[in-house]
Amino acid sequence: MPSNQTISASTFPKKGNTKKGNETRSALIRSGVELMTTYGYISSNIENILKQVGVPKGSFYYYFKSKEDFGKAIIASYDSFFAHKLDKHLNDSSIKSPIARIKAFCEDAKQGMAKYDYNRGCLIGELIQEESLLPQGYAQLLEQVLQSWQVKIEKCLELARKSGEINAKIDCKLLSEFFWLGWEGAVTRSKLLKKSEPLDTFITIFINMMIK
Repeated sequence: MPSNQTISASTFPKKGNTKKGNETRSALIRSGVELMTTYGYISSNIENILKQVGVPKGSFYYYFKSKEDFGKAIIASYDSFFAHKLDKHLNDSSIKSPIARIKAFCEDAKQGMAKYDYNRGCLIGELIQEESLLPQGYAQLLEQVLQSWQVKIEKCLELARKSGEINAKIDCKLLSEFFWLGWEGAVTRSKLLKKSEPLDTFITIFINMMIK
């Protein structure tokens, strides 16, 4: 992965550095996340986002150079939000079992989908499905996000292995990659069916396959 693809807040230009300008920019990103987790990148209409936030069309380019630039800011914002959710559960020392921490994350994410009647999926998964239609460089950004999430699961699995909670022969790096392959597929299927069963099935099988 090229080092110059690193996502961070400083990766993206910030215009409108007044308090109101920053609030407007944040509101646009939140609205963009909502639409793109529902409809993806291609079908998300900038005009609908502007209307929802109450920003004139011409003002959009004061905050973002283009839809491509806007999409990158949305990816960075979503990554920050989701990484925080992962850390909240996977690093929760009040839960002694690392596997229970993973289950807690899964249940939290599942409740998040139910909150929106399974109409909103994972932004990264949504965009991956449109990979061939996305701007150049997006594929690398999406892979980078998944890799960073994968490391978090891997570290939690390492704790489970060291504590004897899972089989000592398990390849935690490989299993963490499998987790995201299965999780993103389950999220997409749950969004399609508008119910939690695909997520429940994946969580159950993933946990059971690790237990001694």
